[in-house]
Amino acid sequence: MSEAISKTRTVTAELWGDGRGWVLLAVSIGWFLSYGVRMVYPIFAPFFQAEFGLTLTTTGLLLSTLWGAYALGQIPGGILGDRIGEGRILVISSVISGVAIAVVAASIDVWMLFVGTIGFGFATALFGPTRFTVFTDLYSKRTGSAIGLTMAAGSAGNTVLPVVTAVLATSLTWRLSFGSLIPLFAVATVALWVFVPARTSSESSAVDDFSRETITHILESISGNSIPVVVAIQMCFSFAFQGFVSFYPTFLTDVKDLSPSVAATLFGIFFASSFAVQPLSGIGMDRFGARSTLIGVLGIGCLGLWLLPFVSGTLPLASLTIVVSVISGCAVLTQTHIAASLPEDVQGTGMGTVKASWMLVGATSPLIIGVLGDLGHFTAGFVVLAVLATIGLLLTVVRL
Repeated sequence: MSEAISKTRTVTAELWGDGRGWVLLAVSIGWFLSYGVRMVYPIFAPFFQAEFGLTLTTTGLLLSTLWGAYALGQIPGGILGDRIGEGRILVISSVISGVAIAVVAASIDVWMLFVGTIGFGFATALFGPTRFTVFTDLYSKRTGSAIGLTMAAGSAGNTVLPVVTAVLATSLTWRLSFGSLIPLFAVATVALWVFVPARTSSESSAVDDFSRETITHILESISGNSIPVVVAIQMCFSFAFQGFVSFYPTFLTDVKDLSPSVAATLFGIFFASSFAVQPLSGIGMDRFGARSTLIGVLGIGCLGLWLLPFVSGTLPLASLTIVVSVISGCAVLTQTHIAASLPEDVQGTGMGTVKASWMLVGATSPLIIGVLGDLGHFTAGFVVLAVLATIGLLLTVVRL
């Protein structure tokens, strides 16, 4: 016991020392909101459908637009992080996110809803690759743990924000509920401005002057070592994950005959469990390595996805939701591995480029699931998600 306490103190000191703890806290708050609000969208789907007359296909297109904008923003997010500083980009991301939320809350037509959604997806994309490079710059021994804790903060946002905003939307209006998120982004902006250094990497950057040599250097950096294999694994995970979180509440109500409130609770359970899984995945990576830990989280998550079509009842589905949530640890492992493998001078750009590739693949998933749902094949859509996740597991076992 004393040894465990000693190790805990050591890890805490390494994470919090030299002012890094405040950086970790500020970035975690930003990711709590950036990721959490994206997961508010599936809960708000019924409100959007009622307000704007959306079908499942159109709802899927809206969610694909959200994730597509998030994907496309990864590259400029990485480049700008390398060129003007990581801290500055995090602040800009938080400001634009608050403005986009205001546009969605004030939408009077479908086009405004889509414009606000695109703006929010792009703004949070600026946050995406930069938060990884901040921690790879500041932490030499506890990178996986720091990133795992930050991603756990995102899972906490996914747990808390959908439930709270759903209650507010039901008791008040969905517009007031959505608009209540704006002051939270203002708080995050201040925290990021105060605590995160304007730049965490060196002043020298390979992307200061784009040339053929620079592009060649970037391409060589993202195609070296095991990065292509890890990117392929992350593509499979991203497709399965985006499709799952986009339509799981609707799947539970339409296919499993659960009430919307129970479906929202199970959705919250998924992210509450992810809150524990993600930091444990980071710790597992630091101790056992990426490959072994990745096989474990993908194996358990795949099992849950395959069982999902055959399980009914609130308690069995709640238990299975926890099993499926283990797959969320994949992102900690793959993205930390990629960020740590990239040269420092193109770390943000390289991370943004590869993130854009797998996020674009993942962005197609909600539209595909929505179309299958409108055709009466919702369950088949979730089987497709299980197949893709299994391919990612096989790649890990055979190629990594």
